[in-house]
Amino acid sequence: MALTYFERLQVWVRRAFMGVLYAIFWLLSPRPTAGAPTKVPPVTNPLLKLSATQLAKKIRRRELSSVDVVQAYIDRIQEVNPLLNAMVKDRFSAALQEAAQVDRLIEEETEGGEEALAERLPLLGVPLSVKESFAVQGMPHAAGLVSRAKVLASVDAPVVSYLKRAGAIPMGVTNTPELCMWIESHNRLYGLTRNPYSLDRTAGGSSGGEGSLLGGGASVFGVGSDIGGSIRLPCYFNGIFGHKGTPHIVNNDGQHPLFSGRQEDYVSTGPMCRYAEDLLPMLKIMAGPNAHKLSLSEPVDLKKLRFFSVPHDGGSPYTSPVDKQLIQAQRKVVEHLEADLGVKVQELRLPELKYAAGIYLTLMGLPDKDGKAPKSMSEHMGEEGSPICPPLELVKWMLGRSSHTMAAIGVALKQFADFGKPSPFLLQQKEALERRLEELLGSDGVLLYPPNPWVAPKHHHQLFRPFNLAYTGIFNVLGLPITQCPLGLSREGLPLGVQVISWKLQDRLTLATALYLEKAFGGWRDPGES
Repeated sequence: MALTYFERLQVWVRRAFMGVLYAIFWLLSPRPTAGAPTKVPPVTNPLLKLSATQLAKKIRRRELSSVDVVQAYIDRIQEVNPLLNAMVKDRFSAALQEAAQVDRLIEEETEGGEEALAERLPLLGVPLSVKESFAVQGMPHAAGLVSRAKVLASVDAPVVSYLKRAGAIPMGVTNTPELCMWIESHNRLYGLTRNPYSLDRTAGGSSGGEGSLLGGGASVFGVGSDIGGSIRLPCYFNGIFGHKGTPHIVNNDGQHPLFSGRQEDYVSTGPMCRYAEDLLPMLKIMAGPNAHKLSLSEPVDLKKLRFFSVPHDGGSPYTSPVDKQLIQAQRKVVEHLEADLGVKVQELRLPELKYAAGIYLTLMGLPDKDGKAPKSMSEHMGEEGSPICPPLELVKWMLGRSSHTMAAIGVALKQFADFGKPSPFLLQQKEALERRLEELLGSDGVLLYPPNPWVAPKHHHQLFRPFNLAYTGIFNVLGLPITQCPLGLSREGLPLGVQVISWKLQDRLTLATALYLEKAFGGWRDPGES
């Protein structure tokens, strides 16, 4: 469907306006101090270059002590967190005590030995980091909101509880955007989180603190959640792996803010990690009683899968053109799959993707099956049930009197200005895309798609291209499982990556593909050595 003259004029006016704002922002941005570090230092402790799976095995076999592993991560966090501002509250003392208890347990274990421990406590003694919007008993649970600064979690979120029962040891909680409603982890309570590969670049959001800490080699695996790219974008920008699973498999309870309207159908809690082999066992633990629905133990033969590649959204006027380096990286994946596995990767164009931004925003605002509308950003931002007034809050922000970020106010303003009913055309496009993908992927299809048009942008620059979120958000409203995979570094030394997508409940296909791509393209790269 071609744009009308008036629509094209709107696009050009908007782009010109954004260009002027961008220039002003660039002029006002602080310049780096001469001699200041530009990225994190390299990882020097070999313990930090082992996967969670390997660490757990060595701890069970008494080849490593849990105390030594936990201390190694404490040392690394203390080294890089002053640069990254990724972990906002630690529990180092408690973690060391718990690690000592693990070591004593292993020394005293007599029944069944290592195999019994692996079955009962598969992550025994391995350190863990958690997104601050998840409840971790005794830890802050503010989601970056100043008015919740003194809120401490009284219990663990279910997913945290599952991981602790598996033997994992939480090290602390990590930063998010205000109320997890933006794609850069910045708030007035904890400040701005930075990218380990380049400190002047975004770490993404909303699981940006997790992505930054993991990418910086200061955590081995962590907990994130994704309602529009909140696992995948931080994983992409920070060069790590992450999985947004099929919805309603992993329990989403224990998060702030609570989901409303149809948002529960779009959000997925999932694993984030540096090593692909940790994804499947983490997901199995996090899924708890629902893990059997994914048939994760069923083997996957990549040579028998059907692969598809979509290089971009077809040229939506609302999104940026995809960086040529990302297109080339995805093309290299295609070439490697064809040469190594002997499969034929079909390149496609999905015209409905041009409307992905509108589809995503429309469905995020729909009421639930009982007709209850989702809670607005203004309501979430307000204190004691009293919503903020977005225009007034913008004025306060301009005067330096607001306790909210520009991004959060912008989201509230967008919702404040929305009037009218959902567009039938956009709903039709969503249904058409869903039917096409179900037919295309089935039970043995895998789709490659860019995670974002840009490599990690400079801080706050995503304010000028908010609809680039469509590259990830569209798959939330479609309910598809996706594994985000790193693909080496760009010429700027920033991570490249690809989304690996399958049909619902076929998560094991994308996880198997991630393992393959890690071997082919090297997986996570130490930012200090890049």
